[in-house]
Amino acid sequence: MASAVLPGLCARPHSAALLASLRLGVSDTRGFCAPPPPRPADVSRAVELLERLQRSGELPPQKLQALQRVLQSRFCSAIREVYEQLYDTLDITGSAEIRAHATAKATVAAFTASEGHAHPRVVELPKTDEGLGFNIMGGKEQNSPIYISRVIPGGVADRHGGLKRGDQLLSVNGVSVEGEQHEKAVELLKAAQGSVKLVVRYTPRVLEEMEARFEKMRSARRRQQHQSYSSLESRG
Repeated sequence: MASAVLPGLCARPHSAALLASLRLGVSDTRGFCAPPPPRPADVSRAVELLERLQRSGELPPQKLQALQRVLQSRFCSAIREVYEQLYDTLDITGSAEIRAHATAKATVAAFTASEGHAHPRVVELPKTDEGLGFNIMGGKEQNSPIYISRVIPGGVADRHGGLKRGDQLLSVNGVSVEGEQHEKAVELLKAAQGSVKLVVRYTPRVLEEMEARFEKMRSARRRQQHQSYSSLESRG
């Protein structure tokens, strides 16, 4: 019925299907339609269909209204943005259906990992001679996630306005940096040409805890160095 009323609505693996997968905890995404990736128009057509169904009285209006609110929510938009970014950048060979399936699984994984935190979002920044305008800290070698530790005032990221101190860096141009060394994230950022797409989520409290831990370690090293220096002086 949906395809008859709104042709092309199921011509791609759109956000509504992904949203249902996330909300229901479904890990099998083989039922998604094939590409191209989702567009805002897909959600608009779905909302239009729901409005028509409400007017027809064929289905309970409460359930239709609830689904309409979900489709128009910021959460649904966040899913679509992350899915589009991953679809465009994942290095996957095979048919369009395989690509769509892999992208859907990666999107579900990104949102599952963010449970209890802010939802992932996509930030795209131009790559210019002045750099990207932010600093990162953390990494596998420091037993911590990689975070945006500073957004340089007046820099590219600051002028763009999409990146915040306290954002955890999840991927760079479709390549995951979760659980990776600090240097890998640096290399990916340096290698980006023209622009860079980042998937991030805002978890400032974790960054504050990480910075406090690093400061405690630095203080311990300073005390150790001071004690060693005092010991040498006493011997002299």
